[in-house]
Amino acid sequence: MREKIDTRAIGLDVGLSFIKWLTGAENLHYGLWDGLEVTAGNLRAAQDAYTTKLFKMLPDGPLRILDIGGGAGETARKLLELGHSVDIVVPSAFLAQRCRENAPAATVHECMFEDLQVDKKFDLCLFSESFQYIPVDIALQKAADHLDEGGEIIVSDCFRSEGFQGHAVGSTVGGGHHIGAYRQTLAALPLITVSEEDITASVAPSIDLEQGLFNVFGHAITRIDTELGQKKRKTRWFIKRALATVMSKRKRFRLHQRLMEKTRTADHFKANNVYLMIKLKPA
Repeated sequence: MREKIDTRAIGLDVGLSFIKWLTGAENLHYGLWDGLEVTAGNLRAAQDAYTTKLFKMLPDGPLRILDIGGGAGETARKLLELGHSVDIVVPSAFLAQRCRENAPAATVHECMFEDLQVDKKFDLCLFSESFQYIPVDIALQKAADHLDEGGEIIVSDCFRSEGFQGHAVGSTVGGGHHIGAYRQTLAALPLITVSEEDITASVAPSIDLEQGLFNVFGHAITRIDTELGQKKRKTRWFIKRALATVMSKRKRFRLHQRLMEKTRTADHFKANNVYLMIKLKPA
């Protein structure tokens, strides 16, 4: 049987390599842009500012931390350097390996959070831009079940605002759980909100930077396409036919939108989403 190509792993590998080349670290999260010019050269500073703000929410340590959706292990590495012990939950085999390399002192659980089975308890369950990928009720209840007495939950993520409007055909910037559904689910659980801060305006410029990068790729593709159209028409025709074979019309439209347009902007993000840093604890 022919083995299926793991395009997700390839994409993560390429993306992380690019981010590490640009910033020196494998952070996958947004940055905080307060006081910073929105340029690629400031991405590392913006991401570091995000981590600094996140860590200010931590209870007094040292802590036993469950890092849920730990990315490539950069956050776990920093937590370990601060003297905490860390377990990481990550479903991707590729990311699990990056976690083992970036945070070798952490315990890595290669599974969905929903499937995690551990006997130990934690002082903190951390969702840093991973909460949106897990059903709200499961994420909150299971995290609470893993807490030791006095433990807390931190959620730092994007939610769909009350006024969220999805694009009928193309991609809509942002996402996550609808904020109303989150609050309704939370109200039915034995959890209380210790603090909640809206940092939407601070993270939104990350979208402009991302869009600018895609437009650079789009410019390169347009330049090559123009040259092929003038000098290698048959080659251009075969490339377009091949693309139509492997990608649906909807996917081609969305790719064109990402590469050639500027529909994904910070203002669009702020109009449709709210980014919150939330601290919870058992009632």
